[in-house]
Amino acid sequence: MQIKNRQQMLVIVAAVVFGLLVADKLVITPLTKAWKTRAERIADLRKKVDDGVKLIEREQVLNDRWAQMRTNALPKEQSRAEQQVLNAFDKWSQDARISVNSVTPQWRRDRDDLLTLQCRVDAAGSIGTLAKFLYNVERDPMALRIESLEIAARDKDGQNLSLGLQIGGLVLNGEEKQ
Repeated sequence: MQIKNRQQMLVIVAAVVFGLLVADKLVITPLTKAWKTRAERIADLRKKVDDGVKLIEREQVLNDRWAQMRTNALPKEQSRAEQQVLNAFDKWSQDARISVNSVTPQWRRDRDDLLTLQCRVDAAGSIGTLAKFLYNVERDPMALRIESLEIAARDKDGQNLSLGLQIGGLVLNGEEKQ
């Protein structure tokens, strides 16, 4: 009788283990994956809601900054935009007391709504005058960005420097200035 009881016990234990294995593969694992996926989605949605709330809180600041950027963008008319940039270079160079050897404007269309005026500027002066010139360029509210900068010595003492500057100016085609 004990052998029969052992066989029944082993059959029951095997059936329970097989049942647990089937339950794990068919119920527990899919439910765990679904739970993790749901938790990740909830965390992602919470982050998006938090980002949206922060964006709403900063709405006025962002709108003011965008209005300032639109106001300071270069005019749509290419000749007016070039003239405005050339006048600015003239003002900055006179203020810094450097000699501008050449300003070469070139237009580039990046996308349908974004037109940029690329200017290559070659100038000469001392380190102090070049620094003041660069400060004036960066400080001006006009929508210009220094894209590349090269400074080289023109004499062996390094007192006379040459400046090669690539500047990009922004023109917003899709919107009118306000």
